[in-house]
Amino acid sequence: MKKYIWPSVKLTVFMILVLAVLYPSLIAAVSKAAPGQGKGETVSVNGKVVGYENVGQKFTDDKYFNGRPSAVDYNAAGSAGSNKGVSNADYKKTVQERIDTFLVHNPGIKKEDIPAELVTASGSGLDPDLSPAAAMIQVKRIATIRNISESKVVALISDHIRGPLLGFAGPAKVNVLKLNIALDTLK
Repeated sequence: MKKYIWPSVKLTVFMILVLAVLYPSLIAAVSKAAPGQGKGETVSVNGKVVGYENVGQKFTDDKYFNGRPSAVDYNAAGSAGSNKGVSNADYKKTVQERIDTFLVHNPGIKKEDIPAELVTASGSGLDPDLSPAAAMIQVKRIATIRNISESKVVALISDHIRGPLLGFAGPAKVNVLKLNIALDTLK
């Protein structure tokens, strides 16, 4: 039995060094080379940071595009989904409440036309993007409230669509924060 203790101690010390010192140091060093130096990519307006590009934010005012709902109320410290399946009664109730709220704020839209992403939270609860269809379905509300033409709002969305990664990997998407910032600059 004694012949196994010393190798176990050495292996434990080695693994502590690798997993608790070397690996975290390597990840920290790599993050410093990333955009934002590991602190996230901030979005600024007039020199003031208004949010992060890769973290969803809550927009409840009808004059703005609504983002995807968050299971963690957009708290980046607690990133998570609801972990409730589609057959869960509480989940169904939450989604129905989101549908009802969306329909109240977007009259004339049919329930079956609402993109699922506008009433279901993402896995992280912090998704900053919408599909172009989810942005387009909100055009009428925003144009009416802001008293601008729908064509201007549609053009703004079109200008903010980012295609799939490398032209084929993933869906096209629109960053909600950047879209809302641009919306505020429309005349």
